[in-house]
Amino acid sequence: MSRSGNRPSPLVADRRYKTPAGGKKAAPPSPKKPKTPKRRAPRRGGISGFILGFFGLIWRMFWGITWRIGAVVTLIVAAATFYFYAKLPPVGDMLDARARGSVTLLDRNDQVFAWRGETFGGSITAETVSKYLHDAVVATEDKRFYWHYGISPRGIASAVRINMREGRGPLQGNGGSTITQQVAKLLCLGVPYDPTQWKSEADYEADCRQGGLMRKIREVPFAFALETKYTKEEILTIYFNRAYLGAGARGFEAAAQRYFGISANKVDAAQAAMLAGLLKAPSTYAPTNNLQRAQDRAEVVLGLMQEQGYLTLAEHEAATRNPATLSQAAEARAGGYFADWVMGEGPSFLTKDTTEDVIMRTTLDQQLQTAAETALADIFATKVRDGSKAEAAVIVMSADGAVRAMVGGRKAAPPGSFNRATMAKRQTGSAFKPFVYAAAMDLGYTPADFVEDTPLTINIPGSGPYSPKNYTNKYLGLITLTKALEESVNTAAVRISEAVGRDVVRKVASDFGIESDLAAGPALALGASESSLLEMTGAYAGILNGGSAVRPYGLRDLRLRDDDTPLMGQDGGIRERVIAEQSAQYLTYMMYKVVEEGTGTRARLNGREAAGKTGTTSAARDAWFIGFTADYVAGVWMGYDDNTPLSGVTGGGLPAEIWHEVMLRVHEGLPARPLPMKVPEPRLPPGTQQQAPQEEFPQTYQPQAQQPQAPQPGDDLADRILQEVLGILGGN
Repeated sequence: MSRSGNRPSPLVADRRYKTPAGGKKAAPPSPKKPKTPKRRAPRRGGISGFILGFFGLIWRMFWGITWRIGAVVTLIVAAATFYFYAKLPPVGDMLDARARGSVTLLDRNDQVFAWRGETFGGSITAETVSKYLHDAVVATEDKRFYWHYGISPRGIASAVRINMREGRGPLQGNGGSTITQQVAKLLCLGVPYDPTQWKSEADYEADCRQGGLMRKIREVPFAFALETKYTKEEILTIYFNRAYLGAGARGFEAAAQRYFGISANKVDAAQAAMLAGLLKAPSTYAPTNNLQRAQDRAEVVLGLMQEQGYLTLAEHEAATRNPATLSQAAEARAGGYFADWVMGEGPSFLTKDTTEDVIMRTTLDQQLQTAAETALADIFATKVRDGSKAEAAVIVMSADGAVRAMVGGRKAAPPGSFNRATMAKRQTGSAFKPFVYAAAMDLGYTPADFVEDTPLTINIPGSGPYSPKNYTNKYLGLITLTKALEESVNTAAVRISEAVGRDVVRKVASDFGIESDLAAGPALALGASESSLLEMTGAYAGILNGGSAVRPYGLRDLRLRDDDTPLMGQDGGIRERVIAEQSAQYLTYMMYKVVEEGTGTRARLNGREAAGKTGTTSAARDAWFIGFTADYVAGVWMGYDDNTPLSGVTGGGLPAEIWHEVMLRVHEGLPARPLPMKVPEPRLPPGTQQQAPQEEFPQTYQPQAQQPQAPQPGDDLADRILQEVLGILGGN
C-alpha cells in the first residue's frame, strides 16, 4: 500500500526574517557588542594605601567641619549685619558727631581770630564738596572704595605685611581699614556717647579708635550694614562731616574754614591734598602746628591723586609748585592767650562746657596783638642772650579797661597754657609807687611839694627796725614829689605812705583794682605785695581816664549762633571814681617826667607824650614797666617762672624797651595827642621863701592811724611830714 499522500511535511525551521515585498532580502541586524564589565580600581595594599586612606578621611572630616562652621559664621555675620542695619538712622542724623558745642571768638571788628571746643562748620555732602577734595580722600584713604563691600581683604593683607615687616604685631599700626570701616569707628559701632559712663568725650572717642582683633571682627558686620543701608556717596558724606581734622575742627567744612577761610566746596587741589593729608594724624599734620610738615604731606597726597588718574600731570605740577598756605587769620594765630582768658568772662555752661554753638564778640584788636607779639619777639631775638629761659608778658588796654592785646609768654602756646599776663602773681616793686602818690595827690599834695630823701629807720612792733634803702644807695636830700617818683626814691615813697596812712594807700590801690592781699607794713609803699600784670595795667588805666577804676574786660557780648539777641554783654569797664580828676592829672604829669627825665627814659616815644613807671623787685626777680599815652595803656612784665633773679635787668631796661617797641607799633598811623596832665605851680624849697597858701586837702580818704592836716602858709612840708612820722613811731 502506497503512503505517499499521507507523508508529513519536512521539518524546516521558520524564517525569522521574511522577504519583503519586492523580492529583496532584508539585511540582518548588526550583532550587538557584548557589555564590557566595569573595571574596579586596583586595590592598593600596604603602607601607601593606608596613608592615602587616612588623609582622605582627614580631608572629608575637615571639609565637613569647615563648611558647617562657615555656614554658622555666615549666619552669625548675617544676623549681626541685620541687627546693625536695623539700628542705623537716616544719614542726616549722623553728620554732627559732637557731644559738646563750640565757641567762635570775634575781634573788635567782628573778624574770627580763635575757636574753642570742636567746631562743626555745617553739613556738606559728597556731591557738593569740591571734586578735588572728594578725590583726594578716596585716593589717600581707600583707592578700592568703589569696588569692595565694606571690607578689603587685599588692604588688610597688605597692612599685616607692612606691620610685620616693621617689627610690629600684625594688627598694630596700619590697619588696612577701608573708608567704610573708618566710618564704623567714627560711629563707635553704633554705641552713643554717655557722659555718665565716660570721664570725658575724649576718652570715649579714644576707646572707639582702639584696634585689636575683637574690634576688627565687630567692624565687619557693621561695615556690611553700612554698605547695605547707605550708598557709597552717603558713606562718604558721613565721613566728610565726622572726621576730626585738628585744631578743634570736626569735619572738612570746619577744617576748610579754619585753615583757609573758605568753604570745603571751593578748595583747590593743593588745599584738598592738605586737608586729606590730615586724616593720617590730625594734630601732627595740622598746618597751624607746622606748615612745612603739612605741605610735605600734601605733596604725597598729590602724588597719589596723579598716580590714580584724579589729576593730570599739569594739574599735579601746578599744585606742587603752589602749595596751600594758611588764611591770614589762621596764620596769625592771634590772641591765643587772650582767647583762653576771655573764655572765663562768660559762664562755663556757655563757654568751656557749652552744648551749643556760641559766638563771642570781644575787644581784641588783631593789629595791636600782632604788634605786641612781634615787638616782644624782636627784643628777645636781638637783646636777650641765646638759650635764656627768661619769660615776659604784655598787655595793651584802652582807658576804659578794654583789653586790646595780650601776650602771656614769649612763644605761642596751645590752649590752656600758663598765662603769665593773668595767672602769675608777682611782687610789683616800684611799679606800685604811683598809688602812694595818688593817695597823696587826692589829699592835697601837689607834684611841686617837697619830701626828704635821707636815711630812714622805722621800728615795727614785733619785727624790729625797718630801714628802706635806695637802689643807688645815694640820698638826694630835699626833693619834690615829682623828683621822688621820677628817680624812684624809696625813702621818699615810704615817708609819703607813712604820712598819708598805709590804710589810705591800700584803699586807693584796692579801689583801682589791685585785688591781691596788700602788705600791712611800711614795705607796702615799695611794692612788697603781689599782683598780676592784668590788675596792674588796669589800675594804671584808671589814672589815664581821670581817676575812675576800671574792670579789665574782653567780652563785648555772647550769643548763640544764628541768634541776633545777645545773651550777655557789656559796653565798658568804667567803675566808680577813686581819686579826683585833678589828682589823676597831677599824677600823670609826675609819671610823664619819669619817662622824660627819670628811670623810664628808654620808653620815651619821640614826638608823642608818654607816662609810666618802672618796677624792680628785690634781687631783680621781677622787672616791670607800665605806662600810657593818650590812646592806650600797656604793661610789661619780665622774669623767670621759677623766680630766678634776672641778670642785669631792671624795669628801666628791657621791660622799658619792650614797652617802647610795642607802643611804636601800636600807635603806627595814629596822630599824636597830648596827655591829660596838669603841670603844677612851681614852689620854692622850704625856708627859702614863704610859700603861697594851699587849699584845704579834700578828705576823700579817712586814714585810721592819723589825719593829715592841711598845710598852712609858711609850713615846711618836709618837716611836717617827718614830724608826723616820728610822732607815729614814738620818736624813733
